[in-house]
Amino acid sequence: MTAPERLVDSAPAKVNLTLRVLGRRADGYHDLESLVAFAEFGDELSFAPGGELVLTLSGPSAAPAGEGTDNLIVKAAQALAARVPSLRSGTFHLDKRLPVAAGLGGGSADAAAALRLLARANDLPLDDGRLFDAARATGADVPVCLDPRPRLMRGIGEILSAPLKLPPLPAVLVNPGIALATKAVFARWTVAAEPAALDASRLTMTASRDECLQLLVLQANDLEPAAIALAPPIAEVLVALRALSGCRLARMSGSGATCFGLFSAAAAAIGGAKTLAAAHPQWWVRATALGGR
Repeated sequence: MTAPERLVDSAPAKVNLTLRVLGRRADGYHDLESLVAFAEFGDELSFAPGGELVLTLSGPSAAPAGEGTDNLIVKAAQALAARVPSLRSGTFHLDKRLPVAAGLGGGSADAAAALRLLARANDLPLDDGRLFDAARATGADVPVCLDPRPRLMRGIGEILSAPLKLPPLPAVLVNPGIALATKAVFARWTVAAEPAALDASRLTMTASRDECLQLLVLQANDLEPAAIALAPPIAEVLVALRALSGCRLARMSGSGATCFGLFSAAAAAIGGAKTLAAAHPQWWVRATALGGR
């Protein structure tokens, strides 16, 4: 018997280059404005169509990700099945490489990859509105991961700009081995000084990496102080990144605890990652480039 065709897709890490918390809503959520880009590194998801919905995992972060119904891959598949009659399901296998609860949107990226794979297996176009509806029902960060290109994300994540043209940004991602619950970080958030307004029109016309970095330096992640209060090693990571040769900007991503450093040149990012990995072997460190596929 011939083995079922196995489809494969990547689930790139989502990095919040900027994150403004605009206020707390009546429903308990927060309105945000965030410039999002995606790394060249992430998880890998495969899918064998046919049979019942099954999820298996491997990889360094498989254990904390979990295979049960709480996994966002399962939730996304169930959400799409509720919207697409006779949806063909099957077996997913996740190679979990990204740290869990790390501010990199790993679970959301995995769920989005699952939706793309189900679309391929069921001949659904990627602009089918039911995919976006299923993504939104699965989690706030899943819609922006469905088509992983740089965008401005607003509301609780459901209001997305058109894709933005950003130059590839050499980066180092660092997680100090700490998982942070998003809910706890938002609960600790307090209103801070407002950063300079982000002019998205300048981003779409950005001609160089240097101009893009100059714009990003003026921004902030409003959740950074709250996350540091809950997990002080984040501050140590930021100090270490800023001390690296060629680092133009260091900031926390999302609700933490992963931080990123941006560099003018790829060689500086690669060298910086080697330096940090040697000095802090307990940290998760990756050199990459941020942008989108």
